[in-house]
Amino acid sequence: MRVLCIGNSFSQDATRYLHQIARKAGVSLNVSNLYIGGCSLSRHFKNMHTKAPAYDLQFNGFSTGLPVSLEQMLLQNADWDYITVQQASPVSVDYKTYQPYLDELVAYIRALCPKAKIVVHETWAYEDESVKLTEQMGYTKRGEMYADLHRAYTLAAEDIKADLVIPSGTLMEELAAAGIALHRDTFHASLGAGRLALGFLWYAKLTGNGIDDIDGIDLDAPETAETLATVKACVNRVLGV
Repeated sequence: MRVLCIGNSFSQDATRYLHQIARKAGVSLNVSNLYIGGCSLSRHFKNMHTKAPAYDLQFNGFSTGLPVSLEQMLLQNADWDYITVQQASPVSVDYKTYQPYLDELVAYIRALCPKAKIVVHETWAYEDESVKLTEQMGYTKRGEMYADLHRAYTLAAEDIKADLVIPSGTLMEELAAAGIALHRDTFHASLGAGRLALGFLWYAKLTGNGIDDIDGIDLDAPETAETLATVKACVNRVLGV
């Protein structure tokens, strides 16, 4: 299976352990992330037109150091199984920021990679008391931001007739409710539990396989057995299993 993320640091978080999780499960899955920190749909749209090698190519959770363009990645690897799209988190709550960029970007992807399934990656809300959440975005609680971004991503998936939605935002709400320390800086995912939970969710949604028997992931930050069990329970609740 070959996955391409047209994303930013949030897709970087979500896919850090994805290849390793799949390998532990005996599944061949390679994931490439087109990385620009904070990259929005409007900037992806601009890069589509300029064909600039503006992205740092990340492969299976690590930077390759190679600058690549969107067109280059789509044309050189036209046999992608899944291609994911997402909005930059600060503007993810406002659907007016998605269009017309999302429609044009997806039309471009479908023209160059007609066999690929289009996936909407729902990003997540910031930590309660985060300056980004309260002062920059005007929310009082993370749940308010989540409700708005969830509504926007739902509209996005409907408008582009997405083949799949990966509800990372919903998962992060489950983790927060369970008391998991899921952020490392009040907005990015924590290096251990946060990124692992996202990786489990992506693996399950992309493959249709369960996660219960997957253990021994080499995390960038250690977690207790109790926390790992809670992570799996949260992912399974989101998956409805």
